[in-house]
Amino acid sequence: MKSVLITGANRSIGLETTKQLLEKGLFVYLGTRDLEKGEAVVKELNENGFHNVKAIQIDVTNPESILVAKNIIEAEQDKLDILINNAGVLGTNPQQASDTSIEDIQKVFDTNFFGVIQVTQTFLPLLKKSDSPRISNITSGLGSLTLHSDPTWKYYSIKTASYGTSKAALNAYTIVLAYELKDLPFKVNAIDPGYTATDFNQFSGPGTVESAASFVIKHTLTDENAPTGQYYSNDIEDESGISPW
Repeated sequence: MKSVLITGANRSIGLETTKQLLEKGLFVYLGTRDLEKGEAVVKELNENGFHNVKAIQIDVTNPESILVAKNIIEAEQDKLDILINNAGVLGTNPQQASDTSIEDIQKVFDTNFFGVIQVTQTFLPLLKKSDSPRISNITSGLGSLTLHSDPTWKYYSIKTASYGTSKAALNAYTIVLAYELKDLPFKVNAIDPGYTATDFNQFSGPGTVESAASFVIKHTLTDENAPTGQYYSNDIEDESGISPW
């Protein structure tokens, strides 16, 4: 049975991704900063027929927390097959480039960028023990520099000095990591689940969590011939789902 760790999985897209992966027969570590809340979610999942899931405490901004989670998974599984770096924060609003404080920007980067790096580097030894390791970095269309430079893009006016820039940095890291691991059986991709209605954005997005999770899984549970170092977006109408960087 393949194992997967999803950070920030106790609600929204992370939780729906958990459900859909459980339906596909994977063992899911439901990553959560608050273990009590995570265990409550797992209890509810169990009551609704979802099993092979365990809440695991992980704060992506806390290296000690990440290491403890890694040690637990190593003791129980010896390896990790899939890492979905889903945890993220939006930051304060508005996010103008001229006056958003350095502190606010750093807080967003600590989770969305540096947190992903810390988690990924810590779990790489376990992922390297898998026959088909996968790393999916959950990003956003707001991280695309190409689209942000196109006045015809439907979200062109949404500029965020903290959130969008953190996702652009995450995209760049994904490219570097995928290249480094290209001669191993890894697939490392940036995946934008699309503008989805969640509490993250006051349910303003047009997409559903079901569609978002399905898209993430489609580009995570891939075969050996699938691309690596790619940027996929659920908001791209092209059948390939490939987004410009």
